[in-house]
Amino acid sequence: MKKILTTLILTILFSCTGNTQNKKTYKISKTAQEWKTLLTAKQYYVLREAGTERQNSSSLNKNYEKGIYVCAVRKTPLYKSENKYDSGSGWPAFDSAIKKNVELDIDYKIGYARTELKCNTCGGHLGHSFNDGPKETTGKRHCINGAALTFIKSNE
Repeated sequence: MKKILTTLILTILFSCTGNTQNKKTYKISKTAQEWKTLLTAKQYYVLREAGTERQNSSSLNKNYEKGIYVCAVRKTPLYKSENKYDSGSGWPAFDSAIKKNVELDIDYKIGYARTELKCNTCGGHLGHSFNDGPKETTGKRHCINGAALTFIKSNE
């Protein structure tokens, strides 16, 4: 009887710890196969598998034209060009995002907590936030994978 009770308690405990219970649903939801048909291999790796593109591989890193940076999936506006700066990190960097369009989450993928940035429309991984940004503005550095973004040039 004692073994049955212990097994039952352990089963209940382990069934309650799965992370699918707290999984957020997004406006845009697709199967892995549907995502693969919509995205390039690099975009899929970054946006859907939370990968990181190679340092200095994105043409958007050194882009300083006026415009807006949108999610590569459904064009959700994420960052304004006036919030972009050269962090020297090798990835596009911004000191702030467009409110309510970028979600903050915590990931432990490399063994410690980091603030992960996601598109609030599709849940796509954008990059991470760090506290070493420009002190004269927000002090934040949103280190973003260029593969997660599309740049739309301003006509002004």
